[in-house]
Amino acid sequence: MKYFHSLLSLTCLVSILLSACDSESPVTVESTPVFATSEFSGGETTVFDASSHAFSIPAPNLSPAAFEKHLEGDVEFEAVFVTAPAVVNPGLGPIYNNVSCINCHSRDGRGRPPDSDEGLVSLLFRLSLPKTEDSIDGKPPIPVPGFGTQLNNRAIVDADPEGKVKIDYTEQTLTTADGTRVHLRYPNYTVTETYQPLPEDVEVSPRVAPAVFGLGLLEAIPEDVILAYADEADADGDGISGKPNYVWDVVAQRYTLGRFGWKANQPTLLQQVAAAYNDDMGITTSLFRTENSAGQSQLTEHSAMPEVSDEILDVVTFYVQTLAVPARRNIDDPQVKQGEQLFAEAQCASCHIPTLRTGVLAGVPSVSNQTIHPYTDLLLHDMGPELADNRPDFHANGREWRTPPLWGIGLVKRVNGHTNFLHDGRARDLMEAILWHGGEAEASRQAVEQMSKAERDALIVFLESL
Repeated sequence: MKYFHSLLSLTCLVSILLSACDSESPVTVESTPVFATSEFSGGETTVFDASSHAFSIPAPNLSPAAFEKHLEGDVEFEAVFVTAPAVVNPGLGPIYNNVSCINCHSRDGRGRPPDSDEGLVSLLFRLSLPKTEDSIDGKPPIPVPGFGTQLNNRAIVDADPEGKVKIDYTEQTLTTADGTRVHLRYPNYTVTETYQPLPEDVEVSPRVAPAVFGLGLLEAIPEDVILAYADEADADGDGISGKPNYVWDVVAQRYTLGRFGWKANQPTLLQQVAAAYNDDMGITTSLFRTENSAGQSQLTEHSAMPEVSDEILDVVTFYVQTLAVPARRNIDDPQVKQGEQLFAEAQCASCHIPTLRTGVLAGVPSVSNQTIHPYTDLLLHDMGPELADNRPDFHANGREWRTPPLWGIGLVKRVNGHTNFLHDGRARDLMEAILWHGGEAEASRQAVEQMSKAERDALIVFLESL
């Protein structure tokens, strides 16, 4: 079983720590609990597994009953949906992007843009119409008539996909202070073969599937902890002005803090999961009862009953809440330590906050009251014009993105077989991702450009240790 060698590793570690405290050994009381050290990225949910399964392991501190619930959620996360009527997993479509959760989030990890001969698998496109207001009004994006807010590139038999997307890249070259040439690629998107014409002013935003491990820990961070890092008016003058996104909570029926999605446009993991069922697979739930093809001629008759039950929605949500976080590696390596210092000196840690403390997440004690090292503030930041999608989303404007967590980033190659980063996967490695930063991160990017090659190498080695 893929889980148990990691659980054994943690058990062995604890055994070693305990065996050191025998009756003849002096007892040393450390000021920092072992689970709070930087090696334990997810606190007590950390696993010491750097294999290709590193993102897919249950949190080791789950109770037996919670472990069983996690496994039930794992089965549903991998369930493949088919066209109704069917005995098992009916309800797919009539339009959709994928047939299961795991197909987008392969091995619970990060998606990527397609190669030239592939279709869209783990990259989707959000759509909307421009708002008439000059400023962000805090409301959700305006759906495109006949398309909604997401382009579905696949359809069941006797239905038409909404369209396809052609991607090509324009190469740019950046030269660092020491003369190193770095090639960046700027993506160009063309929506083709639409089943009906799209408005000329349609807003299109690409999004690769993010990794789903550690999400319960992020959900458990108290709101006041997140807001303590917000500085929308840049009162301290450091050039960093993170701001919260407030989004519509379907269950609470009010606007609440957003923390999930590339623009922090989902407030809870329950809503994130339900929205993915609806938008990505055309599957209805009690949260979203309307088919994603509503308003189209191919909207089929369907039962008033949700196509996925609340029980399934609950266990899938619990699954992503209780996936373990892989431990950091090589933390005592001098080059890693140098890179960590350079990361701080370049002010990268102003947005990618290294250490946070979770509160209590109801029903999920394993992620509660943990010291974690996610390297995010969950806030929106202006990333400059080159990364802009020019598509507002609640309080996020077209240049703003939520700070993504960096934990596990050094294992993406091993788990997912690629090193594509940023919201659209344009960056082909971590250095490219850094050099695309602009806006509030402009000074940090320039600091990296001024580094020597040895210093940039150390910075990357540090990131790969996370």
